[in-house]
Amino acid sequence: MVRKTTKKLSQKPTAPKRPWYRRLLSWLWAKRWWIMILIVATLGGFFIFGGDENKRAEYSTVRVTRGDLRQVVTATGEIQPVNTVNVGSQVSGTIDNLYVDFNSTVKKGDILLTIEPSVLQATVDESRASLDSAISQRDLAKSEYNRSKELYEADIIARSEMEQAENTYKQAEASVNRMQSQYERAVTNLGYATITSPVNGTVISRKVDVGQTVAASFQTPDLFEIAEDLTKMQIETSVSEADIGVISDGQPVTFTVDAYPTETFEGVVRQIRLSPTVTSNVVVYTVVIDVDNTDLRLKPGMTAFVTIIISEKENVWKATNSAFLVRSFNGIIDEADINGATPQTHLMLMRDDKVVLIPYQKGLSTATETEIISDEIQMGDRIVTGRVGATTMSSGNQMRMGNPMGGPRR
Repeated sequence: MVRKTTKKLSQKPTAPKRPWYRRLLSWLWAKRWWIMILIVATLGGFFIFGGDENKRAEYSTVRVTRGDLRQVVTATGEIQPVNTVNVGSQVSGTIDNLYVDFNSTVKKGDILLTIEPSVLQATVDESRASLDSAISQRDLAKSEYNRSKELYEADIIARSEMEQAENTYKQAEASVNRMQSQYERAVTNLGYATITSPVNGTVISRKVDVGQTVAASFQTPDLFEIAEDLTKMQIETSVSEADIGVISDGQPVTFTVDAYPTETFEGVVRQIRLSPTVTSNVVVYTVVIDVDNTDLRLKPGMTAFVTIIISEKENVWKATNSAFLVRSFNGIIDEADINGATPQTHLMLMRDDKVVLIPYQKGLSTATETEIISDEIQMGDRIVTGRVGATTMSSGNQMRMGNPMGGPRR
C-alpha cells in the first residue's frame, strides 16, 4: 500500500492545451524573417512586372530639359606684357653704376647704368691723335702737290713727278677720312657706356650688378628686361587644329589664375597666328588674347586657365548627347506609324505613357548636351532611346558623339 501511494504522488499533472490562435502567433514569430522576405519579393515583382502603370519601364528614356547652353574651347597660357624690350650693351667693360632696380618705372632716355669709361676714353684719345696726325700729313701732301703743279706748268719738272705728288696728296686725304671714321666710332662707343631706356615702362628683370664685367665681343648681352605697359597684358595659348576652326578675332574670353581662385577675369581674342607647331604629334596654333590690367593685379608669368566662348544660347530645349544615338525606330514604333520618319529628322518621345514622333532639328551642341529645335516639345517629355535590355543599334552604326555643327568637343 505504501508503494502504490508513492507512485501516484510522483506523477506530474498534464498541462492544459493552448488555444489555436496562440499557437499560430508563436509559429509566425518563429518564421518572421522568411515571411518578411516573401512579402518584399512579392511587392518587388508587382512593381517590376505588374500593372499598366509600369509600361514606361519597358523603355530607356532621357529627359528633355530647358536651360542655357555654352560652346567653349579651353586652353592654358602664360600672362605676358604686350611689348617687352630687352636692353643690352654694345660695348664691353665693367659696370660702374646702376640707377634702376626691379620694378623701377622708367621713361624713354632715362639712364639705366654706366660702364667704366676709361678704356673707351683712351680709345677716343688715340683715335683723335691719329686723326690729327693724318690731317697734318694731308696738309703737307697738299702743299707738295700745289708746288709740283706750279713747277710742272713752268716746265721745270716732269709730269711724272707732278702726278706722284698728286697721288701722295690723295692718299693723305683718304687717310684723314679713315681716321675721322675711327674717331667717330670711338666717340660713339664711349656714348654706349651710358645705357639708357629705349621706351617708357617698368623694369621687370635686372641681370647684372655693379662691378660685373660685360663682354660684348660676339653677341649683345641682355642687361634689363623692360615691360612697356603693364596695364595692357596678353595671353598666348595653344589651340589644337580640331578647335581652331571655330575661333575668330573678337570672341570673348574668361580666365582664372591660381593667385585669385575665386575670381574670373575677362579678355578678347586679338590674333590667331598662322604659324603652326607640333606638340606630342598634335598640330597647334597660337591664339593671342588681350587682357585689361588697369589695376595691375595680374603679374607677368602667371598661368591663365582660359575659356574661349564660341557661342551661347539661353533658355532652350536640350538633352544629353546619348539621346541622339538611336539609328532606327524598328521594334519600338509600328511601321505604319513611322511613315518615312528617320532618327535624323524625328524624335521618339514618351508622352502620356505613349511613344510619339515629332520633327526636330539639332542646334548648338557641346560635349555633353545638344539643343533641340522643335515647336512640339512639351515640359516633361522624355526621349526614348530603346527598349530595356534590347540592343537597338549595332556598334558599327553608332553615331560619333561630338558637335554636329563642326565645333569643338569641349
